[in-house]
Amino acid sequence: MNLRLTDITLTYPDGAGRLTALDRISLEVPAGTVVAAVGPSGSGKSSLLAVAATLITPDSGSVTVAGRETRGLGPGALAELRRSHVGVVFQQPNLLPSLTAAEQLQVMAHLAGRNPRRARSRALELLDSVGLARQADRRPHQLSGGQRQRVNIARALMNEPSVLLVDEPTSALDRERGAAVMDLLVSLTHERSTATVVVTHDRSHLRAVDRTVEVHDGRLTEHRPEHHPEHHQKEGLQEDPVAHRSQSAT
Repeated sequence: MNLRLTDITLTYPDGAGRLTALDRISLEVPAGTVVAAVGPSGSGKSSLLAVAATLITPDSGSVTVAGRETRGLGPGALAELRRSHVGVVFQQPNLLPSLTAAEQLQVMAHLAGRNPRRARSRALELLDSVGLARQADRRPHQLSGGQRQRVNIARALMNEPSVLLVDEPTSALDRERGAAVMDLLVSLTHERSTATVVVTHDRSHLRAVDRTVEVHDGRLTEHRPEHHPEHHQKEGLQEDPVAHRSQSAT
């Protein structure tokens, strides 16, 4: 099990009392699985991601990442766990304007102490996997919104994380580009056996994921999607997914 949250409760100071952001929630995400977390603003979705990323310590409950229980780990050990096992895709790509697409990824390898020669080749491999091989030496201002978000995804995968946490990846994209980004996340999750949690407000994307959880008032309810990814093949969408993404997400 790549990611396991067990009986998580998280509260914040709220005037004279405490506001409950997460209320005894549990979630398991096996390798190669995409879970979408949906719910209204303020329901606890962002808190769920922050706890899963070990950026916030819950009041109670346990978080297990890549088989390692995080309770009791100090800041240094948690930072190392994040560098080695957790990738985060932010809502806004926040790419460094002076760096090329490949260099955006290489920075992540540098921060993790990876071999710089290997980092360049891995960066190119990842950019190719997200349909951006020809854009490797372009800077952010030379890329479309969909292309920048795909660089964002590749960057999160640079250090081969066990867990991928994705915050509203399609909010700044139109419907077609958003669908292409979601298809890409699902494809990469299955290929690379990550445990992926995607926070989204767009319910049209839920047919692509493996499972859906609803977060409301800090509590979690699980639903099964009406359409499983395999149904796309049955419904006749037979085009090559990488080629399709390259055309529709640029």
